[in-house]
Amino acid sequence: MQRKKPDFYVIGTGKNNSVEYFVKKCFQYVGLNYKKYIKIDKKLFRPAKTRNLLADTLKAKKDLKFNPKTNLDGLIKIMMDDELKKYNG
Repeated sequence: MQRKKPDFYVIGTGKNNSVEYFVKKCFQYVGLNYKKYIKIDKKLFRPAKTRNLLADTLKAKKDLKFNPKTNLDGLIKIMMDDELKKYNG
């Protein structure tokens, strides 16, 4: 917000994870097996020729001195704890 001119930046870890991995870890966090609750529709998979979707944070690192401090597992913990507070008071 202190930039003189607005710009777009990609924020991410620069590490690749699948949606399945994310879902699996979220369910594991609450002690559940995701396969009992999620149905995977293979028709919705991206074609194999789709390029790897990976956050390129080079511009944010250069301009903003951005360096990720939270990995995906840490982010899952933050998100799940916040969501669980809604139900556990």
